[in-house]
Amino acid sequence: MLSETNFRYVKGANGTRLRVAVSGTGPLALMVHGFPESWFSWRHQMPAIAAAGFTAAALDVRGYGGSDKPEAIEAYTITELAADIAAVIDALDPSGAVLIGHDWGAPQVYGTALIYPRKVRAVVGLSVPAINYVDRKPSEFWARTYPDQLFYQTYFWQPGPAEADFEADPHRTIRLFYYALSGNRPQGVSAIVRPAGATSLLAGLPDPDPLPPWLTAEDVAYYAESFVRGGFRGPLNRYRAQDIDVDQLRRYADSKIEQPAIFIAGAHDPARSMIPGVDRYADPVPRFADCRGVHLLDGIGHWVQQEAPAAVNQLIVAFLGTLR
Repeated sequence: MLSETNFRYVKGANGTRLRVAVSGTGPLALMVHGFPESWFSWRHQMPAIAAAGFTAAALDVRGYGGSDKPEAIEAYTITELAADIAAVIDALDPSGAVLIGHDWGAPQVYGTALIYPRKVRAVVGLSVPAINYVDRKPSEFWARTYPDQLFYQTYFWQPGPAEADFEADPHRTIRLFYYALSGNRPQGVSAIVRPAGATSLLAGLPDPDPLPPWLTAEDVAYYAESFVRGGFRGPLNRYRAQDIDVDQLRRYADSKIEQPAIFIAGAHDPARSMIPGVDRYADPVPRFADCRGVHLLDGIGHWVQQEAPAAVNQLIVAFLGTLR
């Protein structure tokens, strides 16, 4: 995959330099990753999308990989990240793009579709639902929801501790975090909620040996080395910027994503139940005005496009075919 991929550099919002992996020719399909990933999380999708007659592009989101890594928390709001995506579309195909987003990449894609609707032809969301606007600060909500246990987002909120935890050994961080959110995780294992009294998100999580079949040692090394070079501050700042999003996105509170859209997720994704008593996949797309399908893949966890690449590729390529 690396030998067949070309990298381009694009100027994003406020002059931020962004790296984009590009393969194939044709209309643009732009993929946006989540935490803690990089363009590489789309390594299985790029050849399939390129073979379907599209320019397959995968962005290193600001803070990650070969892209710039601003220090400020406010540099990681949805409006800033959507402006980056819009700039990439303008650079690669000004006529517009199909946007495909996973994990934090999904809200970035949803935000771009709302803020820059003329640049977005269609939307594919993976793992994170397309919910309606919520006029509530996430920091306050999660503190009330998990007053005693260590919830991953509240752990990320304060700059410093999570960076130290993750940067101590990025290879171990990737192994533990990916395994604990995958469909292969042992029963009872969670990287989302840790027991009361825990001071580290990673402490006590199992270190897989062997790795699950969808994740090789070389994959782990590629991800880990990018964090050895760039650290975790930028990626974690995305979580810290959520309260700012509430104010900035209020103007779009009543807006729907009008473009054709589908949703794909792993039925065994632990993020599905991270709000106690709520199945977040019971109605995962209330913001899609033109939903063309909801697909939950049995036995698959959070890293859906990596855990089940063939199934995800088939769904995406079939959806792209309807847009011709």
